[in-house]
Amino acid sequence: MDRKLIEGKSGIYGQVRRLRARTPDESSEPSFEELRRRFDTSATASGEIASNPATHGSITRQIVSGKLFKKCKSATFQIDGATYTIVASPPGGAPREEFPRPPPPPAARNGSPKQGGLTIVRRSSSRSKRESSPPTDEQLDQLDLDTEHLPAVDTPDACDKAALRLRYLLRQLNRGEIPAETLQKNLQYAAKVLEAVYIDETKRLADEDDELSEVQPDAVPPEVREWLASTFTRQLATAKRKSDEKPKFRSVAHAIRAGIFVDRIYRRVTSTALMQFPQDVVRVLKTLDEWSFDVFALHEASTGAPVKYLGYELLNRYGMIHKFKVPSTILENFLSRIEEGYCRFHNPYHNNLHAADVAQTVHYMLCQTGLMNWLSDLEIFATLVAAIIHDFEHTGTTNNFHVMSGTDTALLYNDRAVLENHHISAAFRLMRDEDSNILQNLSRDEYREFRTLVIDMVLATDMSFHFQQLKNMRSLLSLAEPAVDKSKAVSLVLHCCDISHPAKRWDLHHRWTMSLLDEFFLQGDKEREMGLPFSPLCDRNNTLVAESQIGFIDFIVEPSMGVCADMLECILGPLHTSTKNSTSTTSQEPISEENTASETSSKFKIKKPWITCLTDNKKIWKEQAAKDAEARAKQEEEENATPAPEE
Repeated sequence: MDRKLIEGKSGIYGQVRRLRARTPDESSEPSFEELRRRFDTSATASGEIASNPATHGSITRQIVSGKLFKKCKSATFQIDGATYTIVASPPGGAPREEFPRPPPPPAARNGSPKQGGLTIVRRSSSRSKRESSPPTDEQLDQLDLDTEHLPAVDTPDACDKAALRLRYLLRQLNRGEIPAETLQKNLQYAAKVLEAVYIDETKRLADEDDELSEVQPDAVPPEVREWLASTFTRQLATAKRKSDEKPKFRSVAHAIRAGIFVDRIYRRVTSTALMQFPQDVVRVLKTLDEWSFDVFALHEASTGAPVKYLGYELLNRYGMIHKFKVPSTILENFLSRIEEGYCRFHNPYHNNLHAADVAQTVHYMLCQTGLMNWLSDLEIFATLVAAIIHDFEHTGTTNNFHVMSGTDTALLYNDRAVLENHHISAAFRLMRDEDSNILQNLSRDEYREFRTLVIDMVLATDMSFHFQQLKNMRSLLSLAEPAVDKSKAVSLVLHCCDISHPAKRWDLHHRWTMSLLDEFFLQGDKEREMGLPFSPLCDRNNTLVAESQIGFIDFIVEPSMGVCADMLECILGPLHTSTKNSTSTTSQEPISEENTASETSSKFKIKKPWITCLTDNKKIWKEQAAKDAEARAKQEEEENATPAPEE
């Protein structure tokens, strides 16, 4: 129903819902029985309905707009002690006096005639309507602050009582004449009243349906609802259908996206309208939401194309394909070419497996922590794409190697974030090709925002920015009311996911470690050939593997994951609290200091499966380090015990 009709000429927000019920003596409007008698016994209506049942809805609407409600737009009546107010409007939602129109023609048998709006409001109070005016000093002096016999907080009378008491308390506070216990009890009551009003208004604003949908099944007797529905609207059997509907999260925008996301989780990835997935890939992707997802199993099941299938699944699961109108064939081609770029230099570590692993870890952070609820669709799209392309066409060597050896890439990007700049530039150049342009249907503004986010995120994976990035975030989180920038938040998340393999299950972490060391040693071999000094961990003959991983965990990974978790809890805590308050039902439990303290102390926490993995992996590495130390000591003893050859 048009909300303007509800507001009426006074313009007061929600006035109809707060309309005080009139007593039978004061109301000049017809009672419910009179309304029903006029409708059901109307000679004209009865004749036409009997001869042509299809015109029933049209005839009754003519009666509402032309006869009964010509001079009034509402009717109030009582049933079983409850008072009901019906507010009607002609089709289009405009009052009849302001937008006159001829009576509607009879409806065709198969047609759907236009109809006016209808709102029903139930109020159990039968007090006379009175004008609201500030209380006088005499009224305040006579006020009894006893809280034992106050009306329920969800009744109209409670608002008046609370307002009067707050005015009195304010005056007494200025005079310094109010006992602390009395002040506390009355403020608790006022707070409960305000909470009840807020919840009621939030539910009302969130309900976007019109006409009879504003009336809950238990708000009016079933027979009244059925009769009104069949008479005034096309909503037949509304009460039964309403009870069968699933709950709707109308007042929480991010919950809508979460609902869509959950709905798509259980969709079959082999849908004929989308890219075809091999059954082995479908089987592996069933564990996609796990922290220690086995990307090596996906690589084997996909015959060497993990990025293609995992990237497609994620973008489809989050609704990005539909939202941004990405053609399925274009996306498939884009992911295939991205995969080719990762395999170009045959790197042991920085390859398509690593890209898929980081993308899956980012998905875990988005989905399992609730971060997706804080981000817009475009920001989620940019985050997923950034994870997929963050090491595109990686050369298998470090930035320092490019700078020291003077490669063309280092010259192009002036020795600053050499590889990261190349990953971004090469990926966006790829998306300029028509057959790989997944951004072709973005608006100009969306494209600029998307590109800026991807650039910020991928540049933040440069390890030379690591300590400064963590320091800045720690400083920000130490503020009383930290305001975390979304770009910085998702950049830190991607950076942590990029270095997260020590925080995964041991068998996965150990395999990643060996692959990374192989890549480092290959770079060391190149540095030896070029006469360059060895980069750290690149000398295959003098690298302490276990000790290096312990240091990597202690000084890099563990602090990074800790700061990232603190950041996520900081930004998602208020979101979690607002969702909990919006979905909770109204409680009659009084507010107390103990309840408030418990709510404050129960700080929002995210799941941190990486803590256990880091602890276990570090323990194993320490045991390995001890064994390696014993082996080296034994080898040194043997070398020292071996006599020097005689000349």
